[in-house]
Amino acid sequence: MTTLSLIIPCYNESKNLPLLLDRCAEIVKHKKDVEIIIVDNGSTDDTPVVLDDLALKYPFIIRTRVDNNQGYGNGILAGLDVAKNDILAWTHADMQADPSDILIGVKKFECSSTPEELFVKGKRYGRPIMDVVFTVGMSIFETLFMKKLMWDINAQPTMFHRGFLKDWRNPPSDFSLDLYAYYMAKFTSKKVVRFSVKFGNRVHGASHWNIGLLSKYRFIRRTLEYSLILKKEIKKNA
Repeated sequence: MTTLSLIIPCYNESKNLPLLLDRCAEIVKHKKDVEIIIVDNGSTDDTPVVLDDLALKYPFIIRTRVDNNQGYGNGILAGLDVAKNDILAWTHADMQADPSDILIGVKKFECSSTPEELFVKGKRYGRPIMDVVFTVGMSIFETLFMKKLMWDINAQPTMFHRGFLKDWRNPPSDFSLDLYAYYMAKFTSKKVVRFSVKFGNRVHGASHWNIGLLSKYRFIRRTLEYSLILKKEIKKNA
């Protein structure tokens, strides 16, 4: 039996939480031994109060909190610290990707004779054309620069066996964590398996980073800077 820990970092997502946990309840119906780890990633809205109320309705959730938001990746790392199961996964809280997509990923592990060698990741469809163009450009750059085929790097969910963590060194605390995990899977010769996931619109609120050309520029700049750091670190430790 494949055991699963799903980590969902939440930063000021109080309005999305009821729908998010309702969808997580669907996961639990199909997979009783799953851990749903909700990370309050330093929220400044009423997320803690909303979670208090929802915990009564959804007692299956495991809660942890980061007092001061230090980035998306830091929230995921906080969730990994408390996760106990064999297969570790994360996804976003904004409901643009359905958390129950994780059940498709679990089947990839259950059907594999070597689940510890898998790295499973969603592949998005249904996105606005400009976001697709942005993703294609970043994918081509990272593939050429890192010399590993990497496509739709920030797609969710991301899933892997706990043993993969032993290969990690200094993972980043921001959105570059998706790049780091994907690259390390390639670098350590994991079998990368992708599956299609529908990417929709946010139900509530607005993106915390994808809010215009300036935010995309900043994201690109941070990603390029981190790509340089990652390549140097890998070369140094090779």
